[in-house]
Amino acid sequence: MAAETTRANLQPLTLHVPEPKFRPGDTVDFAAVDVPPAGAQRRPDTAEEARAFTDLAYTMVRVLDENGQAVGPWDPKLSPDTLRRMLYNMVRLRAFDERMFRAQRQGKTSFYMKATGEEAVAIAAAQALDRDDMCFPSYRQQGLLIARDYPLIEMMNQIYSNRGDKLGGKQLPIMYSAKDYGFFSISGNLTTQYPQAVGWAMASAAKGDTRIAAAWCGEGSTAEGDFHSACTFAAVYRAPVIFNVVNNQWAISSFSGFAGAEATTFAARAIGYGIAGLRVDGNDALAVYAATLWAAERARTNRGATLIEHFTYRAEGHSTSDDPSQYRSAGEPTAWPLGDPIARLKQHLIVIGEWDEDRHAAQDKAIAEEVRAIQKEAEKNGILGHGLHQPLDSLFDGVFEEMPWHLREQRQMMLDEEEASGRPWARK
Repeated sequence: MAAETTRANLQPLTLHVPEPKFRPGDTVDFAAVDVPPAGAQRRPDTAEEARAFTDLAYTMVRVLDENGQAVGPWDPKLSPDTLRRMLYNMVRLRAFDERMFRAQRQGKTSFYMKATGEEAVAIAAAQALDRDDMCFPSYRQQGLLIARDYPLIEMMNQIYSNRGDKLGGKQLPIMYSAKDYGFFSISGNLTTQYPQAVGWAMASAAKGDTRIAAAWCGEGSTAEGDFHSACTFAAVYRAPVIFNVVNNQWAISSFSGFAGAEATTFAARAIGYGIAGLRVDGNDALAVYAATLWAAERARTNRGATLIEHFTYRAEGHSTSDDPSQYRSAGEPTAWPLGDPIARLKQHLIVIGEWDEDRHAAQDKAIAEEVRAIQKEAEKNGILGHGLHQPLDSLFDGVFEEMPWHLREQRQMMLDEEEASGRPWARK
């Protein structure tokens, strides 16, 4: 009776439902986003215990200041050639995205996803990793392939699912696979690549290898069970792996609050597992490079995993199937306080006297022409909108290392039917 009386005096419980700050038609004001000064964050030794620098999960590692200068202990002091290489690849990625987006709108392929505003996350990280380290990407890290000099025509062939597609038309466009380039097959299932990366890293350690793994996912995917399973195994076995969480503020049309952004940072999830956590300015190529290099050294010296939250912004739609104007303010991309990653790296190179506007304009033009020419070559192999480009019986290939009897039987039945009907189903 006393308990009932006490409850009667309590306020009713309420349920908190996250709500984005800006909706279509709203004026955007990102003043509440805490952007600490560049260079103010300490850089611990890679041998330190993770619990000694938990503060780095709550601030933001930044190198480039508002004037384009590289400052502070995280400055990787890269050579001008390396900086120019990163800028070149970021511009190349953006040009590639523009051509393929246009191709989808022209009906030449079914689907595409741009990385606009997130170029530094993949390009700078790839520059910091060794070429033979294994990358387990999500679906917006095509920059990893571009930074590793994977032929653009091969990427286009895959997008078009044409005769040149090395995956035989079996993958959704943009879901590349390039083992020789350290690029694990992309999956549309969210965060499956996280436990795969941990398993690969554990195997590398068990064999006494020197290669490490790196995985990427969006902030929304951190709510998936695979994310937490991967973190547990990585912590227990000190797997040499880097977890990259790309916090671009939106998981399709759901803002980051639904994944926990209102409560804490995504880098802070590392603390509960006892692994290193860093929160990084994802639009600062030098900060991304420095954090990745630091995490890679930690992994290679058996200090275990690092979780890096890349604080960035998805400047355009989730994919060609998405219209962001239906759920967010049109002013968000231009108001984002961390700017554009390409513009910031270009400014830095100009400030240090290693670049200028004329050279940048010439590079933009040359890259655009190169990508356009490669597109024409790829389209000679066919485009997705013009039907099937692979022999139909090839759908049985590449599924098993050795084709089992029942698939051999089904394949033969199909071929027999093809011969009896007199219709060569897409046979070239």
